[in-house]
Amino acid sequence: MADLLFSADDLNVMLAQIVQDLKKTTLHSQLKQAAQVIAAMPDIDISNLEVTVPARLAETGWEQKLQNAVYRHLRHCRPLPHPDTPQEQMKEPLTYIRRAQSTWEKRIVKSLNSMCTELSVPLARKRPLSEQNDMKSRWNELGTDEPDLSTFRPVYGPRDFLDMLTTIRHPNLATAGHAASAQWGLINLPLKVKTMQQLREDYKDLSPGERQTGVDDTADGVGELFDMDRVKLGRRVIQANHAAVAQQYARCGCPGGLRGQIWKQILAVTVDDMDKLLYDQLKHYVLQHDLLIDNLYYKDVKLTATNDDQYFVFEDFLYQVLLIFSRDTSILKHFGRSSATPAKSYIRGMLGVDEFAVVYPPNGVIPFHGFAMLVAPLCFVYGQPTELYFVFREMYMRHLFRLHTISSHPQGILSLCILFESLLQTLQPHLFFHLRQINAHPLKIAFKWMMRAYSGYLASDQLLLLWDRILGYDSIELLAVLAVAIFAFRRTNLLEANTQPSVEAILTDLTTLQVTPLLQIVLFPQSGS
Repeated sequence: MADLLFSADDLNVMLAQIVQDLKKTTLHSQLKQAAQVIAAMPDIDISNLEVTVPARLAETGWEQKLQNAVYRHLRHCRPLPHPDTPQEQMKEPLTYIRRAQSTWEKRIVKSLNSMCTELSVPLARKRPLSEQNDMKSRWNELGTDEPDLSTFRPVYGPRDFLDMLTTIRHPNLATAGHAASAQWGLINLPLKVKTMQQLREDYKDLSPGERQTGVDDTADGVGELFDMDRVKLGRRVIQANHAAVAQQYARCGCPGGLRGQIWKQILAVTVDDMDKLLYDQLKHYVLQHDLLIDNLYYKDVKLTATNDDQYFVFEDFLYQVLLIFSRDTSILKHFGRSSATPAKSYIRGMLGVDEFAVVYPPNGVIPFHGFAMLVAPLCFVYGQPTELYFVFREMYMRHLFRLHTISSHPQGILSLCILFESLLQTLQPHLFFHLRQINAHPLKIAFKWMMRAYSGYLASDQLLLLWDRILGYDSIELLAVLAVAIFAFRRTNLLEANTQPSVEAILTDLTTLQVTPLLQIVLFPQSGS
């Protein structure tokens, strides 16, 4: 990530905001309680508490936890807007993008309401006590007796979303002259994306000169030795419990046995007693009320994960995590830095009266077709549903929500599309033009890969190596870079294809691909990788 520059006044305001934010977390109450315990110890000099208590907190690891919390805040800080800036502009500065996101949200809500009306199914209902007890008894086997899903349909899918994105136009560029001279891409918006030189600088740790898990650990003769060294280093990183160090380590890939702990450090997931209590409370909400959204999640899992040879065994885990996710109102916090606005429903007979409006679903997220696949890979990393849930929640609020939200953010799906098209046009202009000529536009194929972060397309071990880098670099730009690499890798066959179905057939199976070498070939072509 690029270095951020702030004025002294901005830093003071930012530090004050960080302090306020930390006061709202469980870390603050835990720190306060730990300090009180230390202050009450018989060997503590009461007259010197200002020195001895912080020193003891540092010795017992609390200082490191606080540093990690501050680091996470700073990683996502941006130059502060003018205090008079309207809230909607802080969420998304470009008016035409805000308008597009609002239009899209209305379409989604309309589709959901239409389904509700057609099927005569309420958005929410309280389960009878007998049904609650039945669901509780089979909580670990939710896939064995799901409701009739034949009449339910996904609210939207990647193709619908891409169709919406391609209609967005910058109002100052919507002229006949611009249309005539438009680029080859489907997305022609003036959003700045990184050049190849900037990408090479930002992702220099991915260069073939750096030893990589997923490459060097499979090399003949020296692979086992490298893997042992990598595991030894990883254990030292885990012991240090420093988020920045864990991120740096993940940039070169994580050994499978350490990945779960490294990811938790990066994402600041600890799963303490309070988290377990919250998980149980959310589970209770699932048992109490049946939501229309539940059927969408059931349908999605059935259409995706249960039909996938890699993920079908995790069906019950997926139901648990997704149903709990839908009830978690803490997820609403991410809307503060998202261009999106959670959908609202109204109590019967009070349509349009704000006092009787409630967010629906409670977490504000209406799932798309394939949403369940954003959870599925984590089942290979975490065996406990609570750990799995809180890691997914943090990944969603940090990165994954950007894959189905219209925004001008450099990590948003619009920017990923522009980055993909600009890189492919630059590196493979003949291939890009050929595919465009036969009406097999590259973005129409790559979009579904990126929107699902490649889950269900790559082999699971390769997908996890890709996600290592996403967390390590705190960026999802590599989703676009990898798509370019895949097209370049299959270039010869694609140039021989003359129809859209033949192109899609060539790119159907990605399970044999090796992620790290592909990324290296695109980013560092002169390195002989």
